[in-house]
Amino acid sequence: MSNEFIEIAIIGGGPAGLAAALYASRGRAKTVVFERGIPGGQIVTTDWVENYPGFPKGISGQDLGDLMTKQAEEFGAVIRSFAPVEAITMRPDGHFTITSEGEQFDADSVILATGAVPRKLGVPGEAEFTGRGVSWCATCDGALFRDKVVAVVGGGDAAVEEALFLTKFASRVHLIHRRDELRATKCIQERCMANPKMEMHYSRVVTEIIGHDGKVSAVRLESTSGEPEETLPLDGVFIFVGVHPVNELAGALVTLADNGYITIDHDGRTSVPGLFAAGDVTDSELKQVITAAAKGASAAFEALRYIDETTSCSL
Repeated sequence: MSNEFIEIAIIGGGPAGLAAALYASRGRAKTVVFERGIPGGQIVTTDWVENYPGFPKGISGQDLGDLMTKQAEEFGAVIRSFAPVEAITMRPDGHFTITSEGEQFDADSVILATGAVPRKLGVPGEAEFTGRGVSWCATCDGALFRDKVVAVVGGGDAAVEEALFLTKFASRVHLIHRRDELRATKCIQERCMANPKMEMHYSRVVTEIIGHDGKVSAVRLESTSGEPEETLPLDGVFIFVGVHPVNELAGALVTLADNGYITIDHDGRTSVPGLFAAGDVTDSELKQVITAAAKGASAAFEALRYIDETTSCSL
């Protein structure tokens, strides 16, 4: 029995993948999105998105993800949720074979939009207390820490925004950053500084997560400026120190940058003809919902053009 045929296969259902699905399906290509979880990517775990055009008062990450999904489906894209891709192989004829959940699909073109996952600290106690006080998702777990003391590790936009979200529940939120100033956008910093529940810990790194009775009870902080070590009692630790590209499917096929991100040109082309990439898995500098969606649109446009060119050449 022959494999199911797809014109454009999109791996990943975050903003980049969903925007690519919208443009590919509007271009009348048979389009399937393979998403290992629920569509929307990391934005569905984001409490509030206030910098995506068209929503002057902001929109919840869940709602934005739902709208993107419905819009792509409206034009005929098929979204396969909870459908991880195990392998992508390139055939001698230049087409691709996608393996997902034991099934195989043949595709003219593939767009990799696999995104990135949060980096870990790699300190004692982190693995032991994951799910028992250690988290990488304030939106998912914040309500579990009502009237408790928590810490957020990081100093970028994501860390500060998640810390502000946690002030809705926690009695105190400690923000721990290895530098002597935050890296977050100024307007976000201003909101952070104005919140009475926030307490800043600059020039500090977490060296150990300490637990008692099977759950987090404190963190050990080391100074990066020569100050004495300290132990900070708390009930939970939320880690936002960057992300790691989900590049396992790409590594054997395309060129990767030294930091593991997929190298693309301005329009999303990789080093392999017919294979494109977009979003947080690529080496693009600015990683935001709007740039992921824009890159997804570019990749889909180029994939459509690639299919048209290769089809006309074979006639």
